[in-house]
Amino acid sequence: MDLQKIKEAQKHLKQWQIDGWLLYDFHRRNHLAIDFLEVHSDVHLTRRFFYWIPADGDPVKIVHAIEPHVLQHCPGNTTTYVTWQSLEQRLQEVLQGKQKIAMEYSPRNMIPYVSLVDAGVVEQVRQFGVDVVSSAGFMQYFTCVLDEYQIRTHKEACRLLDATVSKAWDFIASKIKKNQPVTEYEVQQLIVSEFHANNFMSEGNPICAVNVHSSDPHFSPTARVHSPIQKGDFVLIDLWCKKNEPRAIYGDICRVGVVSDAPTEKQQKIFQIVFAAQERATNFVKERFAAKQKVQGYEVDRVCREYIQSQGYGEYFIHRTGHNIHTQDHGPGTHMDSFETYDERPIIPGTCFSIEPGIYLPGEFGVRLEYDVFVTKEGHVEVSGGIQKSVQTLL
Repeated sequence: MDLQKIKEAQKHLKQWQIDGWLLYDFHRRNHLAIDFLEVHSDVHLTRRFFYWIPADGDPVKIVHAIEPHVLQHCPGNTTTYVTWQSLEQRLQEVLQGKQKIAMEYSPRNMIPYVSLVDAGVVEQVRQFGVDVVSSAGFMQYFTCVLDEYQIRTHKEACRLLDATVSKAWDFIASKIKKNQPVTEYEVQQLIVSEFHANNFMSEGNPICAVNVHSSDPHFSPTARVHSPIQKGDFVLIDLWCKKNEPRAIYGDICRVGVVSDAPTEKQQKIFQIVFAAQERATNFVKERFAAKQKVQGYEVDRVCREYIQSQGYGEYFIHRTGHNIHTQDHGPGTHMDSFETYDERPIIPGTCFSIEPGIYLPGEFGVRLEYDVFVTKEGHVEVSGGIQKSVQTLL
């Protein structure tokens, strides 16, 4: 970990008028702190540590006396503790005279992805007279911005996803045309086998959901619980993966189709509403970046959600519009959300996220359309994973 990274953090602290950033971890529970500090997976962590970055001056490492080496790769002065009293004394020393400090904390747990410091630690720190605020606003500059290798792996994942969903449609169509049985589970396993054959991996299994199952956003077939796919059925396929390599980035898409030569009038109507909502949200992001204006996660969700509400289906859009995408499918950066949470963080260049509105009609079917959006470091907005502009027909 080099000193330039500390200087970058200090620049953000000054911009946000924060006196310092107190990174804390115990047993790798704060993975954002671990990532920022570049603590290697081989380092044995059994005791609490703190890393203090003041807005001005040198960092301070507060480590246990039996693990003084855990932050030896980080710049700054080292101070050790043994007892809980000596730990609090060290904290008091570095926080003396400070008023506002940042930690991986989210007021009211509004952004749970960054709420990684437990309430007890926040209480411990606040006893020294400081106001604890969230590091969420600037943390993503260090944990979510993709480098060239990561951008390439994201695009490779999206290409594989696009090709794999096409294979899934062809597989269903071939089975139906030959009057051979086919199930949700078989389609899911076909997708999984494509991932493995190409050295890709996934968190959990992809979704193939037929008819009423597609109205459950997170239904996933199993060997025991699945339905057959038959002529006339509506099918939703949601799939996500990344290369089975360190630091690779996910791709995540969702498509819908019908085992017919055309969707029903209602299916077409719902599809068009969801498609228009996705397009409006994406254009909103593009317009803001083109005008060099800030765009916040909750704003994107509102644009998407308000359109669906205007069409009379607001109550059936039951999840956020999108999520950050990183080495985890649901990454720690800005989410397109004013619904499940209220994400006021800006979308920053160099990051990736999904836009995936959906309408889920209980007892009938659900339409979700998902692609990924990458904002280049120059502020250009790119869609990856392909755009579905009409319902896929399989016959």
